[in-house]
Amino acid sequence: MVPVKSFMVPADKFVVVNCETSVRRASEIMRDRRIGSVFVARGKEIVGILTETDFARRLVAVGLDADQTPVEQIMSAPILKIEENKGLLDASDLMARKRIRHLGVSRDGELVGVISVRDLVVSVANIPRKWITGAAGKHILAQIYGRA
Repeated sequence: MVPVKSFMVPADKFVVVNCETSVRRASEIMRDRRIGSVFVARGKEIVGILTETDFARRLVAVGLDADQTPVEQIMSAPILKIEENKGLLDASDLMARKRIRHLGVSRDGELVGVISVRDLVVSVANIPRKWITGAAGKHILAQIYGRA
């Protein structure tokens, strides 16, 4: 089984904005960095995550002004988490069940990283095709995902 910590983005690589940052400024940061989310902090504490889906559903769909709306108003909070030693399939199952694309990764309850649907796709894309096909296929998938 490959643990989620093997594919997570560690917390020291997070792009973080203050909770009072305007949605427009946050969207510019996301565009410039070519990322689909930013973390939202109040002081030094991360209190939520702002994703492209949040823009669509909580800003555009209700007609809010991106220049006047703080990210805290439309962010997703609290951040759902999974322990760092859980398997990729556990993360995938939780994300599907909760209908989310970003999942916090924790160590002893503390946020230490994030894994996204994109990270899960990359993990599958990097499996050599010969491992997936044939008799060894079930074995390698069991090792990667924790169950076949």
